[in-house]
Amino acid sequence: MRASPRFLRVLLAVAAVCAVIVSTAAGRATVHKTGLVWADCGGGYQCATLNVPRDYHHPGRATFSLGIIRLPAQDQAHRIGPLFVNFGGPGGLAVDTIHAIGGDLFGAVNDRFDIVAVDPRGVGHTQPSVDCQANQEEQGIYSKPFVTPFNLEVDALIAKDKGYIDRCKTLNGDVLKYISTENTARDMDSVRAAMGEAKLNYFGFSYGTFLGSTYASLFPNRYRAMVLDGPVDVNGWINRPTENLREQSAGFERALGRFFQACAANQDFCGFGGDDPAGAFDDLIDSAYVQPLPATGDDPRPVNGDDIAAGAVLAMYAKQLWPFLADALQQAQAGDGSGFRQLADFFYGRNSDGSYDPASDRYFLITAADQKYKHAVRPYLAAGNHSWGLFDHAWWNTGYTELNYGLYDVKANDVYRGPFRASARAPTVLEVATRYDPATPYRGALRTAAELGNVRLLTMRGDGHTAYGGNSPCIDNAVNAYVETLTLPARGTICQQDVPFGAAPLARAAGVFGSSTLTPASVLWRTSPHGAIN
Repeated sequence: MRASPRFLRVLLAVAAVCAVIVSTAAGRATVHKTGLVWADCGGGYQCATLNVPRDYHHPGRATFSLGIIRLPAQDQAHRIGPLFVNFGGPGGLAVDTIHAIGGDLFGAVNDRFDIVAVDPRGVGHTQPSVDCQANQEEQGIYSKPFVTPFNLEVDALIAKDKGYIDRCKTLNGDVLKYISTENTARDMDSVRAAMGEAKLNYFGFSYGTFLGSTYASLFPNRYRAMVLDGPVDVNGWINRPTENLREQSAGFERALGRFFQACAANQDFCGFGGDDPAGAFDDLIDSAYVQPLPATGDDPRPVNGDDIAAGAVLAMYAKQLWPFLADALQQAQAGDGSGFRQLADFFYGRNSDGSYDPASDRYFLITAADQKYKHAVRPYLAAGNHSWGLFDHAWWNTGYTELNYGLYDVKANDVYRGPFRASARAPTVLEVATRYDPATPYRGALRTAAELGNVRLLTMRGDGHTAYGGNSPCIDNAVNAYVETLTLPARGTICQQDVPFGAAPLARAAGVFGSSTLTPASVLWRTSPHGAIN
């Protein structure tokens, strides 16, 4: 069975996200009584901007100009209100992603809801936006070679991390202390007020669930419906980030194990490693460290073990990407690293011209503004050594990488660290969690449900990160019914994922990884709050 045409159309549209240019100067402007000026920006979408204070304690000082987009409800006579959407990251493009896929992904509820997205402060069309202009493979937080206890050079690692931080500070000035999630939640409420809406509806994916949880805690009476898909462990994410990352790394390892189990059971499709694909994969990585694999295409750089490990973890974000990983493994088995070169370039946000997308910079800078890290060196060296001992393939996700946070010295002006509560007087929050989600593990979702309190949990038994939008008709129907009518699924509802292992060779069919316009930011509706492409 191949992928559904709907999902394929969505993925193809996503591949074009970064080619979309949204201009509020295009078309005829419409002024509403709210004061927002909406202008046609193509495809039925309207765009606007709103100035908000950088520091809500000093509203008369410098501002951010928020980039906003909406797809108006099709049935204006029966319009319910706006559905605000955040695709995650942190640092993900909201405006461009909605412009590319909003009508398809949210078509079922666009009849009575405006689909609205706001680029978070520091991101995309919101100005100023942040960009460290870094070579992610050499300077960024996941730069190569991945650090192990055996190649660790402490002074060199500190110098590299300090150089990256200094570069970010120099290029982005005092903007960095104002880009916390609390401020972004206040921005979203400012847009709601500017639209003249008493309440908003909200749909957050991945890190967007943390933004939603923050909004619900700060403004408990200002939302009508709230969907949290791929929920982060809200308290762990902001207050215990190293533990949270370690649990995520375990999630990636579990996901790879499930992929290799499926590969062994579907050798007619997977064609790698016979009855022991996991062992063959480890042999492949070990071999590539000794003798990198040649590659062809736009980027013919050889592929080493780091590239293979990173590319395999990346493919765990969506089960629809498993066939591409199977292809890359078959090619590598034959001595060709081209598939993993494409995966690794995507992991790092490397563009066809050799430049790098700033999504990873924004991820780092926003999480650094939010998360509670000790300013030190030794704890991260110890955590890195421990992670290397725990995880065969995703050890680089925690520990040594986090030294960047230990050295970061910009203090955010406002950070909300809890308590996270969904008011009993507000409508029940719908939390959608995937049983084998690698990026936001299921037990973290259970913690968040307990933390928020007024939550109904809807589970998808399946793989990949987040559930809504083509994985399961059961999930999609339940979520749509909730958004439209506030009808909750029955307690304990479990939906099955409808994506067989060999169902969707989408990367081959769509050519998405060969697209010069595809960047990490362009698939943020399937992203995580951590990891190299968050």
